[in-house]
Amino acid sequence: MGKIFVRQRQRIGTGEGQPRFAIVATQGTDAKVYQLHIRKTELEYLAKELGAEIVYLPRGEHADAEEAARPKGAGHRRKRRIPQEG
Repeated sequence: MGKIFVRQRQRIGTGEGQPRFAIVATQGTDAKVYQLHIRKTELEYLAKELGAEIVYLPRGEHADAEEAARPKGAGHRRKRRIPQEG
């Protein structure tokens, strides 16, 4: 039986419609994964088809505190303002 090691992505909020998990590693499977960010339902289906176990890795001891302290929209690149002549 193989294992798929995953963790939650850091810069993803709840209900944003983006894949929430990142595949970190696989063990004992011959599968090649081309998409690193994956939804939970896709991950569960993949594990079922491969006969693998999903191992959820911890995010770190201060992950929740850092996420709460970060303002909404932090980490998003802002558009560069071009000065207008005139």
